[in-house]
Amino acid sequence: MPGPNEYFNVPLSRVAVGDTNEFRQPGAIKAAVAEFISTLVFVFAGSGSGIAYNKLTGNAPSSPSGIISAAIAHGFGLFVAVAIGANISGGHVNPAVTFGLFVGGNITLIRGILYIIAQLLGSVAACALLAFTTGGLEVPAFALSGVNVWQAFVFEIVMTFGLVYTVYATAVDPKKGEIGIIAPIAIGFIVGANILAGGAFTGASMNPAVSFGPALVSFTWTHHWVYWAGPLVGGGLAGVVYEIFFINHTHEPLTEF
Repeated sequence: MPGPNEYFNVPLSRVAVGDTNEFRQPGAIKAAVAEFISTLVFVFAGSGSGIAYNKLTGNAPSSPSGIISAAIAHGFGLFVAVAIGANISGGHVNPAVTFGLFVGGNITLIRGILYIIAQLLGSVAACALLAFTTGGLEVPAFALSGVNVWQAFVFEIVMTFGLVYTVYATAVDPKKGEIGIIAPIAIGFIVGANILAGGAFTGASMNPAVSFGPALVSFTWTHHWVYWAGPLVGGGLAGVVYEIFFINHTHEPLTEF
């Protein structure tokens, strides 16, 4: 009788802590720098569009046009950010993506921590630059609107699940074939679509780094845990689901994405 692993891959069997020497390896350092720059580019464009819209409209970010503006800016910005980092770090640009790849055994814990630190620093740097270059205009932090914290928590889980599932299907799956070419644009599109769906309720973060930079610069921490817990749970679930049901590993060594 076939063993259970002949039907399903067990992702946690491939999870690896890694070696602390990774912090000093030139390849890992280059990858972290790439994540810093990609996240800076993404957050500067995304949060910058929000600041510009607020300035032009008198602070009406929750209007239909404001949400459409945010969806376009974040979708385009993420497309570019993923594309410019893909050949160096994999273009995660998001701690939830990094975590989803870690639970699927596609990146070590040590390198994942390095990526997340770089992503957070990139977001903070982008928001500090925005505050300076706009003459001190407020960098808007993510906030709930018309939903309670548990509804927002589930909203962020579902949206981030869709994002990380898209990453797996278009960039991680070894059977992706030519569809891998459009991975950055597919990832940008799902983020833009999710902002149209959830922007009026949670701001549609799907990314702890995107939430952390504005929260730190504006020092606004209300319900901030939602923007960490929701994306990390959603990203982790997507990684486990895709690895179990759709990727068939045959004991090959762990490879970094």
